[in-house]
Amino acid sequence: MNTPPSPPGVEQTDGSAVRIGALVPLTRPGWVQAGRHVLAGLELAVRDVNDAGGIVGRPLELVVRDTAADPHRAAAAVDELARLGVAALAGEYHSVVARAAAARADVLGLPFLCSSAVLDALTEQPTQWVARLAPAQSHSWRVYADFLLSAGHSRIAVAAESSVYWSSGARILRDYLAPRGGTVIELDMRALAPTAVCDELADNRATALLLLVGHPEPAVSIVRSVRRDQRLAEIMIGAPAGQPEFAEWARLLGDDSAAIPFLRYLPERLSPLGARVETALRERLAEAPSFVAFEGYDTVTVLTDVLRSHGADRARIAESWPRVAVEGTRGQIRFSRTPGVSVWQWAWTPIQVVDRDPAEPDRFRILHTG
Repeated sequence: MNTPPSPPGVEQTDGSAVRIGALVPLTRPGWVQAGRHVLAGLELAVRDVNDAGGIVGRPLELVVRDTAADPHRAAAAVDELARLGVAALAGEYHSVVARAAAARADVLGLPFLCSSAVLDALTEQPTQWVARLAPAQSHSWRVYADFLLSAGHSRIAVAAESSVYWSSGARILRDYLAPRGGTVIELDMRALAPTAVCDELADNRATALLLLVGHPEPAVSIVRSVRRDQRLAEIMIGAPAGQPEFAEWARLLGDDSAAIPFLRYLPERLSPLGARVETALRERLAEAPSFVAFEGYDTVTVLTDVLRSHGADRARIAESWPRVAVEGTRGQIRFSRTPGVSVWQWAWTPIQVVDRDPAEPDRFRILHTG
């Protein structure tokens, strides 16, 4: 591994803070609620670390930068944080943004533990500098495809916007379902209004519609249009990317928010640590924490373990990924090399397919695990 020198001051032992750069979407067009949850998890974990004595007596400090779902802004933030002397990077929710951050981190020799983004290829070439907690998209979306087949869906329409992330998801579903008798019908949302989606679904006799689109729009408008079309009363709407996880979804859609299965990365039962963190996150957020908040907490938990064991030198942090064995909120975290994945990967975080209960939309039903 090429090892650029650590910047002056990174190995200070005078009690100054150990700094971690945090990348999160906090303004539009970023998914602001997701960013809030990632940040809440990061901040809570930092508080807990400092309450327990910090990093060998030095406080841990987050240096937060808003990516606003902008890859260029994220890359610039990585450059700035590297100059500021952070020991490592954490966070990011949007896959395309995380990919830009990972590319810069790789070039600069700055360790990056990505909290939430799922694109398999976060970097063009395999890198030692980047590790990830969220499952690779090819793994989690195949779990979702298994759920679709088990629920009896073989003609599946995907309403897809144009991006690397959505295109990758459509391809994973198509390649996995086709040999198993499934058909994926792609609806290009650059050319279709939400109401026109209904005609396409009826014409193609689809039994399921998957939302591979942004939140809140056009996802919310598509759901409303489909729910109000009597021809589509039996169609299942799904959202593998997890839009219904957040309370904003239920606020915007009301009763229409329920019975839309999505992926989330939680175990069926939280450990005692997970249960304690859930209570603290709920208090901090003033709402139920999403799995994204747990991803944020676990990110700092891993980095803290590495910093305590190996110090704040960037090269030593990156060299430690394969030796990590840390108890997180959702199980023991270890990193390994996974075929087709360019970064160190936790293989695998717990995966569920869940939906909001129509009888009680604030309650989630587990439909499938993988």
